[in-house]
Amino acid sequence: MIADIYYSSDLEVMQMPRVCRAETEKNRSAIRQASARLFREQGLRASVNDVMGAAGLTHGGFYGHFASKDELAAEACATAFAESAARWGKRVSGAPDLAAAHAAIIEGYLTPENRTAVGTSCPMAALATDVAREAADKPVRKTFRKGLERLIAALADVEPARGADGARVQALSELATLVGAMVLARATLGHPLSDEIMDAARQSLLTRAPSARRTARPVHRRSRHAR
Repeated sequence: MIADIYYSSDLEVMQMPRVCRAETEKNRSAIRQASARLFREQGLRASVNDVMGAAGLTHGGFYGHFASKDELAAEACATAFAESAARWGKRVSGAPDLAAAHAAIIEGYLTPENRTAVGTSCPMAALATDVAREAADKPVRKTFRKGLERLIAALADVEPARGADGARVQALSELATLVGAMVLARATLGHPLSDEIMDAARQSLLTRAPSARRTARPVHRRSRHAR
């Protein structure tokens, strides 16, 4: 009987760290997801208290997961870009050629849903202005830049232009158009100008370089960047 009690107690002791680690990771993930949404909705001014409340946790537990709000902002930014990369990957996964894959990214981005669902959509349009105001040494700047490079590479991979350099230049130009159009469309939401901006950007991007689009080529990866 006594041996059984000791054995049971030993099992509980061994299991406790495993349970604690799982709970810690669960809570950290909840904070990360809540911050990725709130920072896109409210900007980096969203408070730690707001984030913890949205995650269903108390403010006092924050520093058990993150050393500072700066660290949290960087992780939230990375999470938001990972979500965008995953969406872009899904859009091009079934495309038969580069033209179709390119169109899928453009059309999937310039949608009414992306315009209004700020908290779950493009971090480029939602966070760029706030990140630009941060000091050069803040970790969120590096994270934003890495996320941006990932999406630039994804768009360059489906550009009809031949050659990596030409594809990157085209992708940079198109991404600037996409993000600029989304920022302006959100700022004018509720006015016909908002739809005009998105329609003009869509038409410009989908009709660009028609001669290149007439030659359908299979989708392939020009870069080694992860999706």
